[in-house]
This record gives sequence, structure tokens and C-alpha cells, in this order.
Amino acid sequence: MRESFREFTITGCSFVLSDPWNVLSGVNVYIKDGMVMDVGDYQSGDVLDCKGGVLMSGLVNAHTHTPMSILRGYKDDLDLHQWLSFMWEKEASIYNDIMNVGSEISVIEMLLSGTTAFVDMYFNPSGIKGLAEKYRIRAFAGETFMDNREDSESVKRRQESLSPSTFFKPIVNVHSLYTASLETLHKAAQIAKSQKTWIHMHVSETRQEVYSIKRKTGKFPVELLNETGFLNLIQAVHMGWITNQEISYMKGKTSTHCPTSNMKLATAGSFPFKEMHESGVNVTIGTDGAASNNSLDMFREMKTAVLLQRHSYWDLWVKASHVLEASTVNGYKLIGINGGEVKKGKVADLVILDRRSMLPLKEDRIVSNLVYNVTGNAVKTVIVGGEISYDVSMKETFLNRIETLYNEVKDL
Repeated sequence: MRESFREFTITGCSFVLSDPWNVLSGVNVYIKDGMVMDVGDYQSGDVLDCKGGVLMSGLVNAHTHTPMSILRGYKDDLDLHQWLSFMWEKEASIYNDIMNVGSEISVIEMLLSGTTAFVDMYFNPSGIKGLAEKYRIRAFAGETFMDNREDSESVKRRQESLSPSTFFKPIVNVHSLYTASLETLHKAAQIAKSQKTWIHMHVSETRQEVYSIKRKTGKFPVELLNETGFLNLIQAVHMGWITNQEISYMKGKTSTHCPTSNMKLATAGSFPFKEMHESGVNVTIGTDGAASNNSLDMFREMKTAVLLQRHSYWDLWVKASHVLEASTVNGYKLIGINGGEVKKGKVADLVILDRRSMLPLKEDRIVSNLVYNVTGNAVKTVIVGGEISYDVSMKETFLNRIETLYNEVKDL
């Protein structure tokens, strides 16, 4: 690992993807104090040789459940609400030490595949905080309000005890409107305001959810959240079943698309990527958990996001650059960090990809290859805050650690 705030220059890249629309060649990237200080000819400090690879921003996994790697493959062929009943039954016997094992597996997998930040919903935020510092990955996690699991006052007390650290920031998780009352949501909103953070929540994921809320309250979920004043605090995840009017309520807010999980769990509906983008919604992308995806590879997720939009809408509007923007620029906007691009003044959260994964290595095909061809296996180096969190010399160590961790929970 590099010492803190070491000064260095990345040289020898075939191409640098400065943002989702611009590819540069023949440039150095100078990094100091965890920030990109220059993209051009300047060079100072140590040298990190890119060896002809492609340099890009790190990826933000905007929605996942990290402990669920230990449930990968469990009850695969059920729809969401059937699947949840089995998951909740199983999770009742999974305590914090086991959750932390699952989270560590997921953190390693995400680093191996180029994720530099993630937003997590589960029940072990203190464990996530420790893992974020150990592995140097940006983590956003909190306690999860679910009235059918635990009373809200107990969750509230634990949430209030969470504090930020270098790589960890507390967020507030509310599972959904069908598992948490408006009274619980009010408590969550109070904490989110006091901790200067946001509420991470599943919203309008299935038709069953939408119409059960409609029957109960007379409102569709986003409509209800808007009229009760909670929507301004919410990162709305899934959003496959929303009306045009509800899209208008989302202007200036964040929504997260999890295409693979939605298809696997047969939630149907259609995430309105184009309409949200054009309405000024900050569209982000997440893998969801490894029990419902079953991969945490954001490169795979970007490809799936484009293909699902084109298949569902018979339309080519959503391009590779749109999902790159959602996974980089928009992800960093969500987490409140000035990153997602390889530009002067941006945080140095970067990924180097093996040039051999990008063939034919041509400037006009870089973005296409990143989204439609590359998987996380192409990742050679991951830099977070100007320090190396992963490079290929660590791969065997990481893979062996994953195997060891799975052996610890093999009887689960």
C-alpha cells in the first residue's frame, strides 16, 4: 500500500477516459494529496506505469446488500415477495459476525472489479465502517428501519451512535413503504437531517407493492413520499413502476436502477431511464445484493442496463455513455464527493484496465468496449483517495481471503 498522500504520476496509458464523453491519449495524470492535480504533460513524484492500459474513474455501486454474498445462489428461482420471505427467515439466524464475513467478501469482490464506492443497506454498519478503513473503499451504510424486524426506537438509537470516518459515512436505510410506517419514516427523516445525510430506500419495485400502497393510502408510493415531504431526502431504488407525474416529482433527486436483480426476481415494470434523465433526475446504477444478482460487477451491470432499456422500449436512446455517467459522475454526485471524472480538482478514485481487454484498442471504441465488452476481470489497479487499494499483485491474496471467508460460513 502507498503511504498517505504520496505524490505520484500515472504515465504510459494508451487512453484516459476523462469523462463519459471524452477520451484522451498521450497524457499523464498527476496526483497529490488524494486529488488529481493535472491531466496533461506535467509529471512529478513517483511514477505509476499504466503499461498501455486504459485509465478511468472508479465506479459507484449505488445500491447493494453486502452481507448477502453468503446467500448467493440461495432460493434463486422465486419472485421478489416469495424470495424475501425466505431471505427474512434465513437472515433471522445471521448475526453480526456472519454479516461482516459476507460484507468482507463483497468488499473484496467490488475492489477486484473496479468499484471505489458503494451504498449499502443491511444491519451491520459498524462492521462496514471497519472494512471501509481496512480495504480503503468508500462506504455509505447505516442501520435499516424495518418494522417487521425490530422496533424503530432501537434502530434509531444505534443509528444515532454512528459517526463518519475517512472512508465511511452514515446514511439512513428504510427498507420500503411496505415494511416501515410513515411514523417510522418520520423518525428516519429526523436522523437523516441531524446527520446531514440521506435516506436509502426501495421504492416502487413491484406492481404488488405499488397497488398495496395505493389501496392503503390512496396514493402511489412516489406520490405519497412527495406529499408527505419525505421525497427530498430519499434515494429511490428500483422505481420500475412509476407514473409520468411521479417522474416529475423526482427532479433534482436521485434514483437507482438495478437491472439484473429486477429481471432475475421478475419484478417487471420498466425503469424510465430516458424520461428520468430528461426530467433532471440523478440516475445511478447498483448491482443490488449478491443473492439477487448474483454478481457485484458494475461493468456487467452497465451493459445490462443499456440492453434492458433497448429491449423494453424498442428504442436506442440510452447509450453506453449514459450508463457510464450514471455509474461514475452521478454516483459521485449522490455520495457528495467531487469525483467520477479524471480531471484536475477531482478526487483521485481511479481504475486502470488491462489494454488486452480493450482490443481493438481504438479511441472511438473505448466507451463501447468499457460497457459492452469489459468485465471486472479487466481491472489491474484500483486507486481510492490517491492510494492503491488493489493491484494485480494482490489478486491471489484477495481470492484466497474470499475462499477462507466462505469456509467460515460453509454450514450456513
